[in-house]
Amino acid sequence: QVQLVESGGGLVQAGGSLRLSCAASGLFVRTMGDNTMVWFRQAQGKDREFVAAISWNGGSPSYAESVGGRFAVSRDRAKNTVYLQMDSLQSEDAAVYLCAAARGAVSGSDWTDYMYWGQGTQVTVSS
Repeated sequence: QVQLVESGGGLVQAGGSLRLSCAASGLFVRTMGDNTMVWFRQAQGKDREFVAAISWNGGSPSYAESVGGRFAVSRDRAKNTVYLQMDSLQSEDAAVYLCAAARGAVSGSDWTDYMYWGQGTQVTVSS
């Protein structure tokens, strides 16, 4: 089992920055190696959208085209935490951001590949 807890969301002005954290815990965390960790987002009334992914061992970061160059995903294995640094935020970035973990290495953008999910953290962008 893996428990994921997101934090760091909030209200920010357009053009501002936020850093989201996803803290992982549970027995399974000790055995994680190349498991894919991902950030999705879901705006009200819209489908879940892939944002960024990274391997638990730190390799292979990937991004949605809409956030490339503005967002950066990273992880700190010592803290069992994955981060999403979001810069130059725009109104269309407003959503609930969800962290998820796969049981192994997966392609990244298909939400059905992910077994473990956090509750999400709200990001609101004011213009």
